[in-house]
Amino acid sequence: MSLMKVGILGTGGMGGRHATHAKKIAGVELGAFDPDAERLAFFASEKGVTPFESARELIEWAEVVDVCTPTDRHADLALESLKSGKPTLLEKPLARSLAECEELLKVAKQTKMPLGTAQVVRFFPDYSAAHKAIKSGKIGTPAAIRMRRGGGMPTGWFGDMERSGGVLLDLAVHEFDWLIWTLGQCTQVYSRSIQFGDSRGSHESRADYSLTTLTFANGAVAHVEATWMDPGGGRSTLEAAGSGGVIEFDSRLNNALRISTVNGSRAESPNPASDDPYFRQISAFLEAIRNGRPVPVTGRDGANATALALAALESASTGQPVTPKFFGPEFDYWAD
Repeated sequence: MSLMKVGILGTGGMGGRHATHAKKIAGVELGAFDPDAERLAFFASEKGVTPFESARELIEWAEVVDVCTPTDRHADLALESLKSGKPTLLEKPLARSLAECEELLKVAKQTKMPLGTAQVVRFFPDYSAAHKAIKSGKIGTPAAIRMRRGGGMPTGWFGDMERSGGVLLDLAVHEFDWLIWTLGQCTQVYSRSIQFGDSRGSHESRADYSLTTLTFANGAVAHVEATWMDPGGGRSTLEAAGSGGVIEFDSRLNNALRISTVNGSRAESPNPASDDPYFRQISAFLEAIRNGRPVPVTGRDGANATALALAALESASTGQPVTPKFFGPEFDYWAD
């Protein structure tokens, strides 16, 4: 197996997770850059990766670029990477604006460079199993899905709405992506949100909560709750009701996924806990690059999830339903 040089831009929490799991993949050599020299030096020592003095230098060295910076830096760094002829993986959300999303997709197509989005929830065993159960018809025709994701207020730049987009863009984008993956195109978004504190203030002065209703082209309806107002810690839940049964999931329960039909109710643990979703995500991306296949979660997937989050932000601001933008298959980087 030939050596693959992977360059990580950003050495915060996500950069650390990506580095930890990429190092487990045979034939991967890691480099990293962060504008904070002290943090970069600690990261390089802790993770055993090669530090670089600039983003440009890292991109030139790398064969694959992994962007793990704050959201407002995603687009400019990924564009530089794509234009340099490097397959690029972007942490979610794909970008901070629709215009940036569209530019990323256009440049990926022009350069024919693979562009992937790190929507890691697709790789969580229970969410993957629930998706497969719905797509295979185990609960009949899906009618209504209710999802929740939340925890306490994160520190740092997340509290700056201009940079992070708050819970709708940074947190609920996980659920929005899973819903599009499972149900298809969303036709209408209506959202309400509550925010306390200064939008540019410290995390101690901020709180953020949203509740979003989504209508899909197939007639299904979904409700997504996202919060940074839960001091009890991280929790995600899923309940899907169809014409032939119900799927339930709660991350705080053992054997969390439960499928109930006329044939009975059973708890399922689809994969061992050691099957880490972050490892599955990055290994699937790199394997696709090595084998010349489309990446598992594309830039277009990420753009459509981001479009739902931005539509929800608009709806929460105006109090009106919004029709979200949909990026069709013509935006895929491998399309003619």
